[in-house]
Amino acid sequence: MNGNRFPLKNMVFDMGGVLLRYDPEYFIEREGIADGDRELMMKLIYASREWSLMDRGEMTEEQLEGIVRPQIPERLHEAAHRLIFDFFDPMEPIPQMAEFIRECREDGMGIYLVSNASLRHKTYWQAIPGSEYFDGIVVSAYEKCAKPHPEIFRRLLARYGLTAEECMFVDDVQANTDAAAALGMRCFHFHGDVAALRKAYDRAKGTE
Repeated sequence: MNGNRFPLKNMVFDMGGVLLRYDPEYFIEREGIADGDRELMMKLIYASREWSLMDRGEMTEEQLEGIVRPQIPERLHEAAHRLIFDFFDPMEPIPQMAEFIRECREDGMGIYLVSNASLRHKTYWQAIPGSEYFDGIVVSAYEKCAKPHPEIFRRLLARYGLTAEECMFVDDVQANTDAAAALGMRCFHFHGDVAALRKAYDRAKGTE
């Protein structure tokens, strides 16, 4: 049985790497970009300071594209556009995750999202399998605050009237789960193994 005196009432999920595949190296490879150009595209797009600024709502995709295009050959312009605007297309959901979220809902859990994402999040969120079960979302670009800063978790708790100790947070980045744990949330560092997540969930509920 779970020894935590607070019952588990809410599941809080990250998006990229938890609900959807988020793998910049894979996205670049999927575009058919030659080996010699991949490092440059990674540096200018996903590993750039500007990508982080988009997550904080301080830059748009259009602005990032305007910075990237002058630094790459014209033959890479179309690929750069897709990597910036459409990296989740085609969408590749994490297998079994939507089913797990549905099971959490059937257990009576509140379902929430805390994600580092740009303002374009609203254009594809409804297409993500399992999104229909969410009771609330907190997206970094709209908050002007990104994980792992604890403020984004505090906003989730305050906005939806949640108690940290009654929440379990699932993220694929250790720094993010550490930040949530420091506020009292139960956390699971996700590596793509939904069976392991289910076991952790059952332990947190006190049913294992």
